Amino acid sequence: MEKIDFVVTWVDSNDPEWQKEFNAYLPQDHSMNDIRVERYRNWENLRYWFRGVEKFAPWVNKVHLISCGQIPDWLNLNAPKLHFVKHSDYIPAEYLPTFSARPIALNLHRIDGLAEHFVLFDDDIFLIDKVEPERFFKKGLPCDKAAFNVIVPIIPFIHKEYNNLCVINSSFKKHEMIRKHFWKWFSPHAGTKLLRTLFLLPWPRFTGFYCHHLPQVFLKSTFEEVWERHEEVMLRTTATRYRSITDVCPWVLRYWQLAKGNFVPFNVEKDGINILISEASLPKIVKIIERQKKKIICLGEDGETPYETAKKQINAALNKILPEKSSFEK
Repeated sequence: MEKIDFVVTWVDSNDPEWQKEFNAYLPQDHSMNDIRVERYRNWENLRYWFRGVEKFAPWVNKVHLISCGQIPDWLNLNAPKLHFVKHSDYIPAEYLPTFSARPIALNLHRIDGLAEHFVLFDDDIFLIDKVEPERFFKKGLPCDKAAFNVIVPIIPFIHKEYNNLCVINSSFKKHEMIRKHFWKWFSPHAGTKLLRTLFLLPWPRFTGFYCHHLPQVFLKSTFEEVWERHEEVMLRTTATRYRSITDVCPWVLRYWQLAKGNFVPFNVEKDGINILISEASLPKIVKIIERQKKKIICLGEDGETPYETAKKQINAALNKILPEKSSFEK
């Protein structure tokens, strides 16, 4: 079996030094930047992410924890499988500091020792039951769900999707790639999303891709290829310290793999779920975690999320299924 690494990004927005630096670089007019508080909030549950990895994916080769240099006070830096990575370890110095997740993710291929096969997690995505390597890779290719989509203009900061599509459509001819990988696009694993693909098939160009907010599965060589072909746009995004309307986002790398046919069809919702945290959804979230109804859960938030109440209940639920310290903890 090929080595599979996990990568997780993290920031402690409660750190006064980080807050000082964040505000020092913030442009006077930041109306074109996405700096919503939920982009940076620390839910104080990263230890449960590590506990979940050790308990439910013990086969993982290495775990790369990425931060601006912040280290959780409970973290065991000598853990055998841990690689602690600072932004300055792999992002060129002229683009630091950065407060955008996009440069942090777009440059992952520069991390020393990163395996060709790796899975990217946000720190709000948790393993809550056992997963096998085949959940992420089969025959050396990422497992993913391919389906077409359309850009919805009413969604805030949708510009990144338009920018992503410009890269994809300038690099691939849609119908040529569909013919070449027909059974990947029209696989039963797409489920009801097949209808969306059928409806959008006549359009000559890619109109968008179905997005899931679950672990993103990548080949490091995909990053290298996109950087080689589109260095200008990748550097432009790397140079933005805060999320900007001129950016592409890491999804462009996933779209590249889909458009090229470098994936194995898999229904990611079979064992994964993405839920927006709200007062109404909180009881459901707690039940899913405690009863381990799924294997992977992503906990999204927005300006309406009841942060303090939700943090207390969600962390208690995670502790119920993951009460024991992992080797990643002191």
